[in-house]
Amino acid sequence: MRTKNLTRKKCHNSITYMKTEIVTTLKREATKILAELNRTREPVLITEHGKPSAYLVDADDYEMLQERMLVLEGIARGETAILEKRVCSHEEAKRKMKKWLG
Repeated sequence: MRTKNLTRKKCHNSITYMKTEIVTTLKREATKILAELNRTREPVLITEHGKPSAYLVDADDYEMLQERMLVLEGIARGETAILEKRVCSHEEAKRKMKKWLG
């Protein structure tokens, strides 16, 4: 189903509708599109030649996503360390931190 400026997108077993703009419209109506983005905080999919090219997102949402990525990357590193047996006991960790902190 396609509604004016909405694209059906399947994500994690659910279907969402996202506002979509062609790059030409973005060039002509950037101020209007940004105003709506600031008002609704809903991302806009930008397409070129009918294919996804970029997502336009609110600056605060982008920064939040970056922070979440850092947390997830840290969790992944921790899980990898556990799988590779690069772990130590609580007491050993306290000794290393005390030495490291001086």
